[in-house]
Amino acid sequence: MSLLRRVSGRGVVAAVTVAAAAVGGVLTQSAAAPTAVQQQTALQQKLDSLLNDSRYDGSQVALVVRDATTGETLYDRNGGQRMLPASNTKLFSSAAAMDVLGPSYRFHTDVLATAPVRGGQLLGDLYLKGYGDPTALESDYAALAKQLKAAGVRRVYGNLVADDTYFDNVRLGDSWAWDDEPFYYNAQISALTLAPDTDYDSGTAIVESRPAATVGAPVQLDLVPANGVLKLVSTATTGAAGSPNTLSIEREHGTNVVRVTGSVPLGAPVGEEWVTVWEPQLYAADVFRRALAAQGITVGGRIKNAATPAGATRLARDESMTVGELMTPFLKLSNNMHAETLVKAMGAAAKAQGSWPAGLGVTTDYAKSVGVDTSRIRLSDGSGLSRKVNVTADALTDLLIGVQQESWWQQWYDALPIAGNPDRFVGGTLRSRMRNTPAANNLHGKTGSLTGVTSLSGYVTTKDGRKLAFAMISNNYLSSPRSIEDAVGVTLASWSDQAPAAAASTLRTAQPACELEWDKAC
Repeated sequence: MSLLRRVSGRGVVAAVTVAAAAVGGVLTQSAAAPTAVQQQTALQQKLDSLLNDSRYDGSQVALVVRDATTGETLYDRNGGQRMLPASNTKLFSSAAAMDVLGPSYRFHTDVLATAPVRGGQLLGDLYLKGYGDPTALESDYAALAKQLKAAGVRRVYGNLVADDTYFDNVRLGDSWAWDDEPFYYNAQISALTLAPDTDYDSGTAIVESRPAATVGAPVQLDLVPANGVLKLVSTATTGAAGSPNTLSIEREHGTNVVRVTGSVPLGAPVGEEWVTVWEPQLYAADVFRRALAAQGITVGGRIKNAATPAGATRLARDESMTVGELMTPFLKLSNNMHAETLVKAMGAAAKAQGSWPAGLGVTTDYAKSVGVDTSRIRLSDGSGLSRKVNVTADALTDLLIGVQQESWWQQWYDALPIAGNPDRFVGGTLRSRMRNTPAANNLHGKTGSLTGVTSLSGYVTTKDGRKLAFAMISNNYLSSPRSIEDAVGVTLASWSDQAPAAAASTLRTAQPACELEWDKAC
């Protein structure tokens, strides 16, 4: 990166903005500034009218809009106020990962041994060592088993040892809610883990449910992938056709016992529920042991958790997709576990410490390098699940403007959800929002959702072809202002300095069907 960009930030941009204001009459709008001395542009008046909404009574909103090319500030309400950003935090962790690890970086998983293989016999333990791959599937563990078979291994006399020591043993993030812990978006972070499908929700399994053929019979349940770690305990029964589906599937806190209750109507389709796994490294080892058995390789010992001894010989390796490729499922679907894995991987790669403190330090350093005033923000995790994360709309727009100079920026930009595009891996968490508006297939942004929090930050091109960077965060509301976010996005996409956009207030009643980005149906 150029030295100029490394030292430039809002301080330099502010000077440009003041000069532009003096010439062109573009001034920022601040909630604290007296309106009597401000000269407002039509765009500022329009955005003010959207934010002067009763849903913000007693709550907070910040919105900053800037020219993405020059950095000029076009609108600023509470841009310097620290707010809870939810998943907008992922803008920091994803950008840092693309820079620190690099878009071509691949995670890997190794199989090792300290004893030689003679006559197909391994007279010792077999080690399964993870290096943080959040995309590892059952098929990847099957591929490792095939490599062992090809290497001539037929029997392991020792134990199968799960080694997740590449990361520390802190499984859950700072201030994560205990009652979220059983759900797929709040899985434990381990260097050795497993995802059940190509959403890559690492540290989870899927419970499939099917009604029986007769009313009153037990609901049929299956685990995907099959494993012996999760224990299904069910009292669920099949109800009459047309009766309510009251099925509940939830893992007990601190255990791998999954309680299944309620009723599924006769003839109902197959249901799916994602559940997290307590100690996912043992889950990965269990699935791997089954893959070994499918290849005719027997393990005489048990599964245990320990570090691989120094000097062990590698027998097999599986590699992940690249970090650049990972950006698509990560950002499109707002995958919390990908964010945290990348943070710990950055700590391991840059500081030889696969921990949150190390990785967040690296993330903060990167943000500072592209012009973010990191003295005014706090990053407590990589995903935004933590309610200790505090960032400003100023910081988000600084990041959005700064990263445009990176060689990998286009791949990162393409991975952001795109408003109104119904394809799940294109529109992502924005696929049901701003459809059939000027923002559709135009606005690229990162969403954020927590109780009492909604956020949207990204890029949008105006009707005049001017590219804007914007950040909007709403906190502590009782009635969701999500539709105001959409109205802001449509207003910016529709805006022309020659012919200002028509009112977007009709979006107030057009609430998106999905309010929370972690709803699998969204």
